Formats: sequence, C-alpha cells, structure tokens
Amino acid sequence: MALVKIPAMQLKPGMFVAELDRPWLETPFALQGFVVRDDEDVLYIAQYVEYVYVDPAYSGGAVFLPTRDRQRAVELKRRDIKADFQQARVDYDSAQMALEQVFHSLEQGGRLPVKQVKSAVRPIIDDVFRNRDAMAALARLKKIGDYRYHHGLAMAVWAALLGKHIGLSRDELEKLVLGCALCDVGMTRLPPELVNKAGGYDAQERARMHEHPRLGVELLAETGDVDPEVLAVVEHHHERHDGSGYPRGLAGTAIPLFARIAGLVDSFDAMISPRPHAAPRTSFAAMQEILDAKGQLFQDELVEQFLQAVGLFPIGALVELNTGEVGVVVRQNPHRRLKPEIVVLLGSDKRPREKPLLLDLARQSLAEKVWIERELPQGSYGLDGEEFFSS
Repeated sequence: MALVKIPAMQLKPGMFVAELDRPWLETPFALQGFVVRDDEDVLYIAQYVEYVYVDPAYSGGAVFLPTRDRQRAVELKRRDIKADFQQARVDYDSAQMALEQVFHSLEQGGRLPVKQVKSAVRPIIDDVFRNRDAMAALARLKKIGDYRYHHGLAMAVWAALLGKHIGLSRDELEKLVLGCALCDVGMTRLPPELVNKAGGYDAQERARMHEHPRLGVELLAETGDVDPEVLAVVEHHHERHDGSGYPRGLAGTAIPLFARIAGLVDSFDAMISPRPHAAPRTSFAAMQEILDAKGQLFQDELVEQFLQAVGLFPIGALVELNTGEVGVVVRQNPHRRLKPEIVVLLGSDKRPREKPLLLDLARQSLAEKVWIERELPQGSYGLDGEEFFSS
C-alpha cells in the first residue's frame, strides 16, 4: 500500500511515520521510521516538519522515539531564551542600578545627570530589537526595589516594545525611552511618607502627588539640555484621551504621541506591579482593563497596537490550562492572541512533570480541547517565571 501524506499535526497515536518532508539528517530524530506513541510525540514531531508520510500497512513492532528525543524541543527553547535573557538582564540590572543612584542623589538635593540616564537606558532599545521576548519577561518579572525607578524602567521597556511595533525610528525610541525612565523623578521632591503611603490619598494629598509631573519637568529643565519631546513625556504622561487627566486636562491628539504612549504603559505597569497601596494584578486582568478603557482613557489605535506588541499573556506569565496543568508563556503568537507557546511544568495534579513539555496552543493536534483557563500570580505552586528563564 502506498504511503499517505498528512500534516504532522494530524498524526494520531499508533500511526507509523515512514518518511518526512525533508531528509532525516536535517531533524534530530534518532530513528528513521517510528510509531507515534501519544500527543506529546505529535507536538515534538511538528516542531521540525510540516508533513509526514505514514505507512497504513505497517505491522512491525512498536518502534518508538526515545523519550529524551521529544524533550529536545524544550531544551533548545530554554537554551535560546536563557542566552537572550542573561544578556538582557545584565543591561536591565545596569539601568536599574543607574536609576537608583540618580533617585538617591536627587533626594539629597543633587542635580539630574540626564546623560548618565540616557547611556544607561540606551541598551534597552538594543535588547528590544535583539529579543523582545526576553525584555518583556524582565519587565514583567523584575519587581524588586523602589517602585519609582523600577516602574520608570519597566515603562521604558513597554514603551520600546510598543514604539518598535508601530515603527518609530531609533532616534524617536531613544527620546521615548528616556522620557519614560524619568517620568517619576519629580517624586524625589515630594515627602517620602506621602510617596510611600500604604492607604489611599485624601484630596489634599492627591493634589500634592499630582504635582510630580511639574516637579519632574523643573528638574529636567535645570540641566539645560533636554529634548522638548522628552519633557513632554514627563509633563503629560498622566493626561488621558477623554480629557480627565492632569496637569492640563488635555484630550485626544492634543496630548503628544510619546506622552500618550507613556500614559498607556504607565497604567499597565502600575496595575501589574506591587505598590504600597495595591496588590499586583495579573497581566491578563490589566490588559482587559486597558481594553475596557480604550476610546475613553486611551486612544483606540494605541491600545490595539499595544495588545499586538505585548499579547494577552506576556512572556513569563504563569498560566493554568483547562486540563489543570500549569506552565510558563515562552513565545507570543501575534495572530492568535489566546494561543501562545508555553512550557508545561506541572501536571494536572500540580506536581512537577518528569520532563517539561513544549506546547504551542496554536498548533496542537487537539486544538479545541486545550486552552488557557487563567493567568496565575507569580509564585503560584512555587513557580517563578524568572527562575525558568535563568536556571
């Protein structure tokens, strides 16, 4: 009987794969001809070939791929992400240390070293071009240190991701990233007990906090060498599309583009960050709130572009499947937002799998039977997204 050509994702357990759509030596398969054991075999095979040729008349013994072979996809994915993640983390940590020094200096009455900050955050743009996924993971996972400078750095990353996605030039990205990193420098001129207050603000305290954009612009203006577009980001990142923001109540396109981007990423990162007065939300919940506010607080088109650039489940997010299994998102699918690529770490019993499983929800053979049920807070079941990328 002739061999039958079928898409790799349509393989079923028990089928005998006799030929591939490419030479065997171009794949990591240890055997030239094997029986499909289960859905994990299907997922592993589909990582390397589009079509296979099965022998419907095969009646030999059960010749299976070695178990270690089908874990190769997970190991390669982890190795590639780890290398990019380590380089990105060096640049991220360096920028965070620089911002920490700047904030502490300002609190002691020092001047704002804009050139130092610019040099510290410039590599962030390079990393976004080199591997956007690694930078997105860092911005999502690195939440240690003073909220003000960590938040500004995370804003810079989210803004760089969105800015690159919508086609901003390198020069424009540098201005946008610098402005985001310095958005909260004005808070160094506010009383620490006010900035770090755990409860809500009364009207007087809120009015005082609303002064930080003006104070930040004053600090930048003192240096005498800051681009007006950077100043606009610092001054207007709390303006909102419907005119409900501050300090000037600007609306629509009266808000400079870079400030519109900064306002969007400022709100998103604030929602997913632990703060003195609020627990962090999941990325999915924050993105849903951003979507609900489009056309009101945020420009429709920017929200849609941000969703495409970041995804509903950002890199590094912990997710639980409808099967009860738990994994970490390792790659976005720009065309199917609810179906990223994940590595499954825990079984349905919430115990560690003997071997992690790489699962592309957009290409699985049982596509309608497995989906993301919900995003989990970092630390759930003892899992940490950063540990997966760095270990």
